[in-house]
Amino acid sequence: MDIKKIIEELITKIKNDKDFGTKFKTDPVKTVESVVGVDLPDDQINQIIDGIKAKVNLDELGEKLGGLSGLLNKLKGE
Repeated sequence: MDIKKIIEELITKIKNDKDFGTKFKTDPVKTVESVVGVDLPDDQINQIIDGIKAKVNLDELGEKLGGLSGLLNKLKGE
């Protein structure tokens, strides 16, 4: 099973489907298992969940920093 591929697919689904994103936040294990369609061992599920959370948090941080950069440029008069 390609965990990296599963993580990327789930991240795309989380970003494009707000209801799915909410489900992931409230019950990540059940949500991941519903997409994978297989009852995976806890260590694999947790690895997928951790990978998703890390990627989503980095993306959100990047967006926030991008917005901050734009704000700083406006303040500088650029």
